Amino acid sequence: MPDKEDEQEIISQITSGISFRGANLWVLIFAIFTASLGLNVNSTAVIIGAMLISPLMGPIIGMGLAMGINDLDLLRRAAKNFGVATLISVLTAMVYFLITPLGEAQSELLARTSPTIYDVLIATFGGAAGILALCTKGKGNVIPGVAIATALMPPLCTAGFGLATGHFFYFLGAFYLFFINTVFISLATYVGVRLMHFERKEFKTPGLAKKAQRMVMGIAIVTMIPAALMTVGIVRRSIFDNNVNRFLKVELSQNGTQIISSEVDKNKSVLNIVAVGREIKDSTKKEAERRMEQYGLAQYSLNIIQGEQSDSVLRLNYRLSQINNSREDEKKKIMEMSAQITDLNSRLSDYTRLETMSSDVSSEMKALFPQVKTISLSRVVEANRDTSATRRFVAAIISLDGRKRMTPEDTKRLHDWLQTRVKADSLAVYSSSTR
Repeated sequence: MPDKEDEQEIISQITSGISFRGANLWVLIFAIFTASLGLNVNSTAVIIGAMLISPLMGPIIGMGLAMGINDLDLLRRAAKNFGVATLISVLTAMVYFLITPLGEAQSELLARTSPTIYDVLIATFGGAAGILALCTKGKGNVIPGVAIATALMPPLCTAGFGLATGHFFYFLGAFYLFFINTVFISLATYVGVRLMHFERKEFKTPGLAKKAQRMVMGIAIVTMIPAALMTVGIVRRSIFDNNVNRFLKVELSQNGTQIISSEVDKNKSVLNIVAVGREIKDSTKKEAERRMEQYGLAQYSLNIIQGEQSDSVLRLNYRLSQINNSREDEKKKIMEMSAQITDLNSRLSDYTRLETMSSDVSSEMKALFPQVKTISLSRVVEANRDTSATRRFVAAIISLDGRKRMTPEDTKRLHDWLQTRVKADSLAVYSSSTR
């Protein structure tokens, strides 16, 4: 409390950061584009940079402050600006992922689709650090750290990716993560404001204050329940995997034998193990099966693939990898051949274009240069015996009516017209007279 800043100054500072208009709105749009690029190319550094420049924290802390001091007008303004910012952010990210050629979901993007109870804790502690920093005189550099830790931008960009690519579950998971961050940053701000004894506005009726408190707690609890359920599933999977690994290490580990893979078939309740080297005896296998209950694997039976069976599995895996490698090689060859065909078609079109253009140019010349009787167009490669360099240009060979001549000005005008007409970088005109 001795380090607490003046209340009115704190409220004024937070209130000034809730609006999105003018430059603040453009900063938000550019931050969304930056975060989308970072997710698209799987760059953690770019994503962190986008979170640092994002102004999304303003209205979220503003909503928590408004609830803490019972300011309904501030709450309405903060909620309205928050809704506008969220809509613009999702639409901006969706536009980016609609036009980007990189459509694959990278690990940074997928990490924002499955929120857990840990995200609730991160948002709560991050929001608490943020409001504490805003309310004290020595603020330090806390707010940028809160923006990075709570990660508001990436979930919105992932939600835009889900809409752009039609992955509805990506959209739901990412938007739920964003909603968790929003609710618990605001809740931490609300609790912080109450604990620091900010002056509160009085409601017209006493019952309205209790109703507002119940509403805040209800939203927090409802938001937390799905994340808690997801966390329980993740913890159970982690415990199960640890039990399997511990079982393999303690019960089936022996000198000269290497367990190269293990797979749990939950449909058939079988733990499949592939081992190479010294064979695991039947007595060891039976003893390991008897002890499976100690590792929480009582409902599973043990199937050890070894000896000739394991060799067959290894050979099959080797053949599959060879098939995949050969398919990749064939795909590369097809792409190379496609590029060569495209290049050859481009070269051929250059030559055939001049052939078809000669007749068109000849008919146009009758009106522009009546003294020219015939014209031939061709691509020429000129080699010089004194150097290895070659010169490429279009050669225009014209024949003149013997009774007519062309002045140097006419020749220059003909050259410039032909070069523009045939769209050649370099062109040379050669003439001869006919009688």
